[in-house]
Amino acid sequence: MLSLWTRIDAAVVSVKAVSGKLGHDWAGASYTPLDVDLPSWFGPTASRVGQTPMQKTDFRNVSDPELGLLHAQRLAWLEKVEGAVVALPGEYPDGYRVPEHRHSRAQLLHARTGVVKITTAEGRWMVPPDHAMWIPSGIDHSVEMLGAVDMHSVYVIPGAIAGLPDRLRVVGLTDLAASLILEAMALPQEARQSGRAALVMGLLLHEIPNLPQRPLGLPFPAEPRLAALCRRFIEHPSPHATIDGWAASIGVSRRSFTRLFLRETGLSLSTWRQQACLFAALPRLAEGEPVTSVAIDLGYDSVPAFTTMFRRMLGKAPRDYFKGARQ
Repeated sequence: MLSLWTRIDAAVVSVKAVSGKLGHDWAGASYTPLDVDLPSWFGPTASRVGQTPMQKTDFRNVSDPELGLLHAQRLAWLEKVEGAVVALPGEYPDGYRVPEHRHSRAQLLHARTGVVKITTAEGRWMVPPDHAMWIPSGIDHSVEMLGAVDMHSVYVIPGAIAGLPDRLRVVGLTDLAASLILEAMALPQEARQSGRAALVMGLLLHEIPNLPQRPLGLPFPAEPRLAALCRRFIEHPSPHATIDGWAASIGVSRRSFTRLFLRETGLSLSTWRQQACLFAALPRLAEGEPVTSVAIDLGYDSVPAFTTMFRRMLGKAPRDYFKGARQ
């Protein structure tokens, strides 16, 4: 594994390379790691539409029309602001839904508290604590808050560095990435023109391609019969749904159904079913509901059976998973 200083060194090199594309003349400049005066090509970590710095936006105690206006302002500012990487925090009330929208930058969306559900034409994704959602540029998406959400978003211009994901995905946050996101949000306005700020944002940018993908997406089939089955399952999830039962319900063979479902979703029915059950369970567990009641409501025969599925999908038992979420 590369050392931290090696990764910082690489980040500085990429900062210089990308900044050249943005009009900064660093060609041939000499530097040493951690001792470099980097031009501020990242932009402020948060600012208002126009030239005034935007502060953290609190969406919790405003009316729906005001919420819509605030979001329109943020989106307009985001399209105008300079810099390859921009960080924006915001606080949202339980149940609030950000209408479908898109932006020209890719977004790394991290809910520090609460759970976020993101919906696109490709499917749905769940983002619990200690995770983030990577949304490539130009993707129409809506965002729903499950619980009060303290959101930290990092916006990146396309092609800022090589290796940035080109597909929607939920990722686990490394300790380094989580710390860098917090630091990016907390940078004082007067420090945002500094070399230190550039190093923080550059290293964060380099962490994004290395974040581990997590099975928290729920691809949705376009085929009408499968779409109807999946919608019914989401409304009433159960671990006992079978290939034979679903195949019979749409009048095809088991083999044909298996091929059709895999082609439409990219997943086997078993994996899709488990991820749908996680979708139903995560918001309730995040709110502190007992594991036993969640497991029973989802149709599991026992808590150990539910815990086994949860650990297989996310690497930890439910109690350990939420106990370890960063405060």
